[in-house]
Amino acid sequence: MQQSAVEELLPLSPMQEGLLFHEVHSEGEHDTYTMQTVLDMSGVLDDERMRAAARALIRRHAVLRSAFLHEGLRQPVQVVHRDPVLRWTDVDLRHLDGDDQAKAVEQALLSERCTRFDLTAAPLLRFLLVRLDDERYRFVITNHHIVLDGWSMPVLLRELSALYLGADPVSGLPAVRGYRDYLSWLAGRDRGAARAAWGSALVDLPGASLVAGGSGDAAAVVPEQAEFALDAELAAGVAAGARALGVTVNTLVQVAWGVVVGRLLGRSDVVFGATVSGRPAELSGVEQMVGLFINTVPVRVRWRGGESLRDVVARVRDEQVGLLEHHYLGLAEIQQQAGAGNLFDTLLVYENYPLEPPGVPAGSPQDVRITAVRSRAVSHYAATLLAFPRAGGLRFRLDYRPDRIDPAAARSITERFVAVLRALVAAPDRPVSRLDVLTGRERTDVLTWAGSTATSVDCRSLVELFQRQVAASPD
Repeated sequence: MQQSAVEELLPLSPMQEGLLFHEVHSEGEHDTYTMQTVLDMSGVLDDERMRAAARALIRRHAVLRSAFLHEGLRQPVQVVHRDPVLRWTDVDLRHLDGDDQAKAVEQALLSERCTRFDLTAAPLLRFLLVRLDDERYRFVITNHHIVLDGWSMPVLLRELSALYLGADPVSGLPAVRGYRDYLSWLAGRDRGAARAAWGSALVDLPGASLVAGGSGDAAAVVPEQAEFALDAELAAGVAAGARALGVTVNTLVQVAWGVVVGRLLGRSDVVFGATVSGRPAELSGVEQMVGLFINTVPVRVRWRGGESLRDVVARVRDEQVGLLEHHYLGLAEIQQQAGAGNLFDTLLVYENYPLEPPGVPAGSPQDVRITAVRSRAVSHYAATLLAFPRAGGLRFRLDYRPDRIDPAAARSITERFVAVLRALVAAPDRPVSRLDVLTGRERTDVLTWAGSTATSVDCRSLVELFQRQVAASPD
């Protein structure tokens, strides 16, 4: 009897369901959730050996062999195929040099990013090997976010390196704990308790926090990016301030972003999305598992009257700790507890996982090194703030939709954010209501305007002014 091409059928995680929803409703448009990891490699690369390593990697992880079906089904399923065809492309650019070669490389990467995945056809990742000269290469892994999160990529790169060097997938690498174990863990959660916890956390929320207006359901567009970094003194101050306040740097970043969102909306009670790892500590070996574990959950930041930054930081910390065990619940279900559709259109991503070149030891039979690693991942939100903590520094990138936010507004948002972080470090006991978040340019404009518009003020009461207007315009 011929063996079936299908290994097993599995349910979807809440985040996978959300990404499938976005994919279905954006068909034919730019695919926002195509991710790309680019490796610069040097040495004498055996491309056949690398291709074999990529095949072994896909065979090793069932989630990399998954496709997703939904049409005609009551619930979507992921179909794990036994041996899907490897998607591999070779591009030889040794005949080009200088700007011509650089342009050709960027065009090849762009073409990969812009080629949509068909979620019904596995595997949902592709490999591209660009040969620059006899000892320089660019190796590109492009995947749909529905099968991999950022934490998984360093795991895959380490395994790919080991497989290239000849490690036996069975005995030379740790045993694989499959994504199905995580799905089984999800099935055992008390979703009722999670819904109740989120409902309590979002009670009396004064509506959605949409800094760019609209519902957030518009067609996906390629975002613009604004990168910035804290100077060494401020970065050190943020780390020291977090220790002094008994919180993580991530919590300080969340509070600063919440204050910025609040000032943009003129509110003192706001919510935004945050990406959480979603990897449960009780699932042994979860840190080495491959798949989509992350989730997007709301973070609520609020303050009253003369409440200080210190008090707000403590509240956010306590509320988030209380919700940790409920981070698995899907965003759609969470938002239902708040009685709202889209609660927010901004997202905060704190990337606290390493994405460093795993390298290959010099003198190995293959003698090839990974010298640099870059990743590209975006979302459909109007604005996404990504934080990249690295040794001795803290770097950020604001991804923003150009159809919702213009470059000047994006620049002012980044400046306000840095100003709030600076205030958190310098004066944590300052009331939030007295926080100055004007940029230098805005302060100059306000002072110039104030000095040029002096006028006398009518001191009559509101009732008198109203009566005067009635007499002047009775109709």
